[in-house]
This record gives sequence, C-alpha cells and structure tokens, in this order.
Amino acid sequence: MPRKKADGDAKKPAAPKKPRKKKVEAGSVGLTATEVSEGSSSREASALAETIRDSGGAVLASYREPLGGHWVVFASLPIDKVEPTPYQRELSKAHADRLAGVIPKVGRFLDPVIAVRDPATDKFITPNGMHRLNAMRALGAKAITALVLPEHEVAFRILALNTEKAHNLKDKALEVVRMARALAADPATAQKHETDFALEFENAAFLTIGFCYEQNGRFSGGAYQSVVSRCDALREEALEDTLPEREKIAAQLLELDTHVTAAVARLKEAGFTSGYLKPIVVARINPIRFVKPGGDRPDLEKTIAKMIEGAKKFDPSKVKAADIAIAAASAGSSSDE
Repeated sequence: MPRKKADGDAKKPAAPKKPRKKKVEAGSVGLTATEVSEGSSSREASALAETIRDSGGAVLASYREPLGGHWVVFASLPIDKVEPTPYQRELSKAHADRLAGVIPKVGRFLDPVIAVRDPATDKFITPNGMHRLNAMRALGAKAITALVLPEHEVAFRILALNTEKAHNLKDKALEVVRMARALAADPATAQKHETDFALEFENAAFLTIGFCYEQNGRFSGGAYQSVVSRCDALREEALEDTLPEREKIAAQLLELDTHVTAAVARLKEAGFTSGYLKPIVVARINPIRFVKPGGDRPDLEKTIAKMIEGAKKFDPSKVKAADIAIAAASAGSSSDE
C-alpha cells in the first residue's frame, strides 16, 4: 500500500538540466582554403621573416592559419639556431632515439616543429619539437622546417597542450615550475596573477610539487599529489610574489617526505614488504581524508604540519597485512620510494 504523503513532506525540486552544448555548424568557423593565403603579411610577420633571413634561414611561405586567421611563417631554419624552450621537461633519450630510427625509414622529415624567436639569445626556441629536433641532430641534419609564430607568448600555451610524448607527474611538474619561473622573470608577465595562466599551469599542485622535484629528483610526488591538489589553488596574486611562497611550502613538503620515509623504514623493520608502503603511511596521517570535497579548501601549510606530526608518531604495529593488500588492490597512488 503506498505511503500517504505527510503534510510536511516537501516535493524535491527537479535537478536543473545542463544546457546542451550548441553544435557548431560544419564549415562555419575560420577562413576558407583560399583566404588562408590572401592578404599582405602583418607587420610582425614581415619583421619575423626578415629576422629568419638574417639568421641564415629561408622563408618558404607566409600564411594565415585557418582557425583564428593569425599569421604564420613557414621556414627552413639552420638546425644550430633552434633549441627547445628552456622551461620544458627533460629530454627522453629513448624517445629521441626511436624517432632517429624511424625518420630514415621514411626518408623524409614531414612534421615541422613550431618555433618562436627568443629575443634573449637571437635563436629560435621550440615548445613542442624537442625530440624531433634532437633526432634530426643525431641524423646529422643541417636544417629543420618550422612553423614560426610572431607571438612569443604563444609558446607557453602550446607547451601546455603539447602531446608529443605523454607526461608523467615529475615531467609535468618540472615543466610547469620552469614555465612559471620564466614568466616571473619576464617584466611583461611578472605582475600577472597565477590565475592568468590557468591553462598553462593546469593545476596549482604542479607548481608546488615541481619545486620539490627541483630539490630532489627522486621525490615521491605521486604519494602527495591528491593532498596538495585538495588544498592548493592558483592564486589571484602576482607570480613574482607567489613563487617564493610556494618554494617555502615545497621545503615543508620535502620535510614531510623525510618523516614519511622514516615511517616506511619502521614498517619494513616490522616485516612489511610492498611497493605501497609510502601511500599507506600518507593515507593514515592525512588529516583531510574524511573531509568531503567542497566548501573552503583546507590550509595547505597547516595540513602538511599535521601530517609531519602524524608521520613522527606513526606506529607500524597498527598496520595489518590486510591493509597492505587493500592498498595494492586499489593501486590508486603511485610510489617511487
């Protein structure tokens, strides 16, 4: 028999429907195929073309890219005048070697790099072609083809969207912190807020953890990423002011890792052997593990301080073999102890 609705029962309001994403009509955006080559180059593109020639390169074409209509100079550049951006991840020698083995099989270099001119060095820097560049150097190439952009700042955005080789946490965090240092050192961007570079940085945790990896290349960033991400956010403050503050928090996080490593050693002395000991310790001492997401963010410095105290007092006798098995089964955290 259905329950009669009590006088006090309130009808639950229907959840608001998400607006449907408007479908873009095919062929409605950007330039037509013929418009791409129409018109005179912009003043910036013309000046860039002259710089390319002065550097010993050759301008092959100038055109407007078909989506936004921005001018691009397609050029052949002397390979010794091209370098990777100084703020990206480390070179993967294995990946560069694989490319150097594949390119000769095709017998052609068909994938131009993207480049911008670096006014500090008078060279050209590529945010997305480090491995192709190194492969061509290994093959003894004299030149490399490039899509050269007049807007130097676009390099940061391209770097954020780079998919040439998948990032691991260490690669990504180091890339982001190097990018942030370069932006903070440039008078044109030093006063801009962290939030102005939300696309480039992606997540505030990459900045903080990146400083840790600079100090210790073997830092177990994956063990702390979820905690830092829960507490940290990009700030509405100038980069040149926030980066020193993040370095201090990174030092605190490195101190925490020292105490967690000591707790892991105590677990090993108690007879536990697993690749998931560090995540287990971090989970046990995490003061926000039962705090539901939403609302105000927990304070990162206070959270790390509590975790340091918890790591110092960590008692391996309270850990059971079943806890290790559960951690291994979930395998949600990474550990590079």
